[in-house]
Amino acid sequence: MLILGQVVGEESRPVRPVRGMATMSGSALSNQLGAAVGASAFDAVGPAGVVAVRQWVAAAVLVPLARPSLRRMTWPQWWPVLLLAVVFAVMNLSLYTAIDRIGLGLAVTLEFLGPLGVALAGSRSRRDLLIALVAAGGVYVLVLPGSSSDLPGLSAGVLAGACWAAYIVLNRVVGARLPGLQGPAVATSLCAVAHLPVLLVLGAQGRLTGAPLLYAVAAGVLSSAVPYAADLAALRHVPPRFFGVFMSVHPVLAAIVGTVVLSQVLVLREWVGIAVVVLSNAAAVAFRRPTAPDPADPAPGPALGVRPTAGAVANSS
Repeated sequence: MLILGQVVGEESRPVRPVRGMATMSGSALSNQLGAAVGASAFDAVGPAGVVAVRQWVAAAVLVPLARPSLRRMTWPQWWPVLLLAVVFAVMNLSLYTAIDRIGLGLAVTLEFLGPLGVALAGSRSRRDLLIALVAAGGVYVLVLPGSSSDLPGLSAGVLAGACWAAYIVLNRVVGARLPGLQGPAVATSLCAVAHLPVLLVLGAQGRLTGAPLLYAVAAGVLSSAVPYAADLAALRHVPPRFFGVFMSVHPVLAAIVGTVVLSQVLVLREWVGIAVVVLSNAAAVAFRRPTAPDPADPAPGPALGVRPTAGAVANSS
């Protein structure tokens, strides 16, 4: 999840939709492939181990670019960054836990309820109420809760969505108090340091070697570094609102990648539920009334330091 709106202005950008769509498609596919590759290391190091490695990869990408000045930061700048670091940590761990328990497609779809909720929050229009009801119906069809449901896995997916919503809200505060990507860079670094004990334990146990380490690093590169560069390039060619609508493709790609790479085959009901949530999210972003520049508009998901994005943004799916 990146604060790309703070980096690329909408007015000065030439619009090249074909190039932008191709770049965004590559970014989204890389993000979900990274999650799938990371899932291959779950048996050896668990979701926490993959998240720990990914956070260090994200920090290695962000810090040299943002070059934050820690000594000059004041408490009004520090406290939202500290909260953002906590949100990053919880969002990543909950998303990867959900992927481990209920599969990539379902986990990323539930995570997308976060930005959807933010897009609809505070609205009193009948159209937005209808979108919310349709999205709720899509989630019900997708999950179809019952005695055999994996409630911890579903809860982890919803928690990831709630963290994504919190990220968007906090990002507005951080973006107003720190220039560029300094806030996310500091938050990602703090999150990486917090995960250091996980890496030390896994290293001492001899579990963070060979293929599991390669899978975890690859997850960080594919879900952090590649989407970061691609999303920045895409926003030079398409408006942020179009970017936000297009990012709704993440759950669909997650379901496809989960089926092809992880053999997580979904039934027709689950595909229908994903489609309904995706269309609801796209409609909520597309029909939202334009306001002052909003850093949440272009957030791609836990791409960097985060999943997801839905992210890539800082993904973070």
